[in-house]
Amino acid sequence: MNRYDLIIIGAGPAGLSAAISAAKNGLSVIVFDENSKPGGQLFKQIHKFFGSKEHKAKIRGFRIGEELLKEAEELKVTVVLDAIVTGLYQDKEISVKIGEEICHYKGDAVIVATGATENMVPFEGWTLPGVIGAGASQTMMNLHHIKPGNRVLMLGTGNVGLVVSFQLLQAGCQVAALVDAAPKIGGYGVHAAKVARCGVPFYLSHTIIKAEGEDCVRGVVIGKVDSSFQLIPGTEKHFDVDTICLAVGLSPMSQLLHMAGCKMQDTPLGYVPVIDENGATSVPGIYAAGDVSGIEEASSAMIEGRIAGTKAAEYLGFLSEDAAKEITAGLELALDRLRKGMFAPENRGKKITLTDEGIPVSDSLLTRGYLDEDELDRFPGIAKGKGIHPVMECTQNIPCNPCQDACPRKCIKIGENITSLPIIDEENSCSGCGMCVASCSGQAIFLLNEDYEPGYASVTLPYEFLPLPVKGDTGMALDRSGKKVCQAEIIEVKTPKAFDHTSLLTMKVPLDMAMKARFYKSRGCSHE
Repeated sequence: MNRYDLIIIGAGPAGLSAAISAAKNGLSVIVFDENSKPGGQLFKQIHKFFGSKEHKAKIRGFRIGEELLKEAEELKVTVVLDAIVTGLYQDKEISVKIGEEICHYKGDAVIVATGATENMVPFEGWTLPGVIGAGASQTMMNLHHIKPGNRVLMLGTGNVGLVVSFQLLQAGCQVAALVDAAPKIGGYGVHAAKVARCGVPFYLSHTIIKAEGEDCVRGVVIGKVDSSFQLIPGTEKHFDVDTICLAVGLSPMSQLLHMAGCKMQDTPLGYVPVIDENGATSVPGIYAAGDVSGIEEASSAMIEGRIAGTKAAEYLGFLSEDAAKEITAGLELALDRLRKGMFAPENRGKKITLTDEGIPVSDSLLTRGYLDEDELDRFPGIAKGKGIHPVMECTQNIPCNPCQDACPRKCIKIGENITSLPIIDEENSCSGCGMCVASCSGQAIFLLNEDYEPGYASVTLPYEFLPLPVKGDTGMALDRSGKKVCQAEIIEVKTPKAFDHTSLLTMKVPLDMAMKARFYKSRGCSHE
């Protein structure tokens, strides 16, 4: 029997974070994961994280994964891969299938960080090759560099559906549409806006009727649903696609906790263990962290893992109660900051009509994925000015503040509450450095100069597509809906290392297009 102070099941963001916290306090730690590579979902996440510095904001997921792995290795954490934990028992013993052998390990404490699995929905033809989970398509693109398909329809407009749709466009796929049975977009508006300005339409209150094809997906038929989610006859629409991606939610993989005798409960976040604020289950010495205890973002999972690792150290006598309280107090505050705003757990399923500042939310953003021009003036970050200045099309209370930290002249203010809408400090002038544009995790900040030339303005925007345009190129400027509005000339391209692969394109457009032009399409470009 192999013995360790702490056994962790799952080498994703929560599991690795828990291992690091525990090992820092002197525990012998072993981590098991069924995959061939550690890091969980982090290495598929090429987008920049939200939150603040303490949440690793504006750092791409795979970079965070690299940092966690390096730290775990330096602390001599043992990570066993291709290891399927088949049993977890009340005495904190586990059985693990490694290769063809069943091994047994005993821990004085156990942290379960097994994450979640993708949900599927059945419809006619749903077993055809070409119907895949959004997470699977992300694995194909970002880990194996394989296009999932050429023309894709995405079902689901939560953050997973929105983020993966944008990454499909980056990979050179065409996204025919995003479809959702709900009457409004479920994820962050800034994620939806990135997709919308590439010309991708949203079909809300719609669902898939059937996938067409005999040997593989050749097309898809969708239809509109009523308020009871019943199909409305005569509303069918056909799309020629070769791939259907499903982003219809996640389910916690909590089977091991149930097997161990932990008290369980059905919640809107799934079938999860009953835990306290430190991740402790009803079985002493067994903890849960990350999506296995309720679906949230990876940033939350990492903090939950650090809390669980700290409490396991206290439980085993490696930390005093006072020391553990001091550590977890700061972590709990950081976690609480992520759970504020419109997308807080307590707001799930609620109809939010006003921002925290009392501003009516954008109906157009919720239903079409982009801000309507008539709605712009109500938001404090969208302001006209003289000379170069930022325009922040961030209109929802999302936990995120890298723009405030990035601005060297302190032109942008969010304040202590990271879910507050950004505002412009008119006492400080913009230098045009573009750090706010590059640091914005939602790609929602633009630099405008209405005084660029007589009759012309310059618009600086974030750009993460290849091939990268060069100075002197001419193409088309697209508006927030992806509609072509005018010809645009590239007058500058910035790609410094500090921007972390978010290039800044500055294009010259007619003055009356300054508040319309929000994307650039090169001649022959496929991402639309």
